[in-house]
Amino acid sequence: MEEIIVGIDVGTTKVCTLVAELDGRGRLRIVGVGVVPSEGLSKGVVTNIEEATQAIARSVEEAERVSGYPIQSAYVGVAGSHISSVNSRGAAIIGRGDRPITQDDVNRAMDEAQMIAIPHNRQMLHAIPRQFTVDGQNGIPDPIGMFGYRLEVEAHIVTAMVTAIKNLVTCVQTAGIAVNDLVLQPLASAEAVLRPDERKMGSVLVDIGGGTTDIAIFIEGSVWHTSVLGIGGNHLTNDIAIGLRTPFATAEELKVRYGHAVPEAVDSREFVDINTFGDTPRQSVSRRDLATIVACRCDEIFDLITREIKRSGYDGLLPAGVVLTGGTAELEGLYDLAITRLQMPVRVGIPTSLEGLVARISTPTYATAVGLLLWAAKYGNPPQESRVSTRPWPDLYHRFLEWLKVFLPR
Repeated sequence: MEEIIVGIDVGTTKVCTLVAELDGRGRLRIVGVGVVPSEGLSKGVVTNIEEATQAIARSVEEAERVSGYPIQSAYVGVAGSHISSVNSRGAAIIGRGDRPITQDDVNRAMDEAQMIAIPHNRQMLHAIPRQFTVDGQNGIPDPIGMFGYRLEVEAHIVTAMVTAIKNLVTCVQTAGIAVNDLVLQPLASAEAVLRPDERKMGSVLVDIGGGTTDIAIFIEGSVWHTSVLGIGGNHLTNDIAIGLRTPFATAEELKVRYGHAVPEAVDSREFVDINTFGDTPRQSVSRRDLATIVACRCDEIFDLITREIKRSGYDGLLPAGVVLTGGTAELEGLYDLAITRLQMPVRVGIPTSLEGLVARISTPTYATAVGLLLWAAKYGNPPQESRVSTRPWPDLYHRFLEWLKVFLPR
């Protein structure tokens, strides 16, 4: 019997609900898509409960209408500049070395790694094991079954602002949907666009959305660093609106249709007619001038990305380079600018290997939404009526156990 999985990407510019059927062989078939303009959010964070709830409800209703399935629960993506991460270490004494390491030993080591000081206004979102050390031998991906006296673990801890999480979960639940689990958006996007060899060799996922730019660094098959920058495609649109004195909606259309990240690549003789504020008739603007406005903000975004990669300390361990995704990754010329500014191999990540209603979502814009489905298919439990609850999120201890199981490399 096919299982139904639902993912909801609540972004700054859009709310996307995807419904998929999961067959017995683990293949996903997209059967429902609901995309509506986002409201009540800024930089990935809820700023108006009522507006955000209505946008989520409209997206869910559209996905229900297309798929024919009633939606009761979903996996929800989390982002926003309130997200932060830190790496921690934990250890567990195995004994005399006369028995193999078990899951309980790994749990004890991870428990100690999580014993870090977290401000009262923050909560732990993810605790992800990076690698293990057994009796001084490091670089072990999965220690279960090995013999040793002492087990150590390096863990990646992701935290989020309590109020931001509560506001998001409240919106989803008020829309009539139970939250199966919360997934950090760059981790979801990575499921959709990162290749296994990129995860292994060392790469950076850069998801440039409307309000934020999400970064996740993968080395040796696991995530080593995550960060969310409070800048995205809406900043480009706002710059155009201010620079050309045009309404925001018009500026967005100009960005999508005529925007370019490399002004020198645009013909200086090409002009675009635009509407401006007031009673001024339509004006003609050089497309190169438009590209100059866009390029300035793109330069800033790549400067911030470069700084974040260097701040992580892993800039020398990324031979696979950068995978760009998110709606802004579709901006003309951004790929070329990324190669120049980042000085690393670059490619644009597009969700692939899907069936069903894929024509609409096979673009970088839907990487997070598709990734939520892939995440749920690999690591989550299928939605069940018994799981519908008024609790904002599953019990932290049980969520930790689930995370530990799925992140140990197989």
